[in-house]
Amino acid sequence: MSDTRARSAMISRLSRILSCLCLVLCSSGTAWGLDAPQTAERLQNRYAELKSFAADFEQTLTHRESGAVERRSGKLRFQKPLLIRWETDKPHQELLVVGEKEIWDYLPDEELAYRYPLSMVKDSRGIIQVITGQAALTRDFDVRDEGPEGPYVRLRLYPKEPEPHMVEAVIRVDAKSGYIQQTEITDFYGNKNEVRFTSFSPGARFSPGDFRFSPPRGVDVEDHTGKKTHERQLFN
Repeated sequence: MSDTRARSAMISRLSRILSCLCLVLCSSGTAWGLDAPQTAERLQNRYAELKSFAADFEQTLTHRESGAVERRSGKLRFQKPLLIRWETDKPHQELLVVGEKEIWDYLPDEELAYRYPLSMVKDSRGIIQVITGQAALTRDFDVRDEGPEGPYVRLRLYPKEPEPHMVEAVIRVDAKSGYIQQTEITDFYGNKNEVRFTSFSPGARFSPGDFRFSPPRGVDVEDHTGKKTHERQLFN
């Protein structure tokens, strides 16, 4: 894979993951019966209390033009300020780790690992600001409360400054537990990225090794840490 294609693929995968995290962290719990701005503010305050979580997920990616559908499943680990471990189990194994100093994307079936500078996420704006608690939903999104949907409360979000990987989003929150159950993100091209949590454990504890990665022996490493990435910053 060429340097340009590898970087583009990495950005696409990481963007989808961070987009989902944005919605999870902004919607981790609330009290209902409020108007949309009040609900959004309550969500943001709840996020500030959430330091970490562990979740199992099922993901469905739908390509608008071709109609192709890809289904994935795996595990997600998150710890503030921005440590991520995203493990896809099916249909193909993949491990993406955002650590304290670098980013790793490991493809076991290909015996290949990509290493990227942390600046790919730290220099990003928009969604990253929400994840780290630097942004308020009412400032960065127009929020529409669409009311109950079965056991869920449904909110629709429109970014005030749309990003290529998120021009619209729908979140469904379990009305009893107050925790997010499902997100659906639509990108600029009309493609959809839907993530449903089959389990969600707030306040999960992790070891430092959960957010570190060392390539196994025999794995090829494509190191992009010494290459400029400012021309393709995430979410710009």
